Amino acid sequence: MPERTSGEDRARGILRAEMARQNVTYAQLVERLAVLGVDENERNLRNKISRGKFTAAFLLDCLQALAVRKIEIV
Repeated sequence: MPERTSGEDRARGILRAEMARQNVTYAQLVERLAVLGVDENERNLRNKISRGKFTAAFLLDCLQALAVRKIEIV
């Protein structure tokens, strides 16, 4: 299995940190994504985030579902 790139690690970290900051579970994120028309189940979502293998579009959907207005990338 190919190793994660630093960008994948950063995207995964941003998403996990925001979920933790807001105290949002994977199940709750699945519900919020469904409102946006993104069809995911909890198991797939957990695996996708854990692997850090997802598209920029998916990251943006998740951040929108979490109502993130601003992120800092340094």
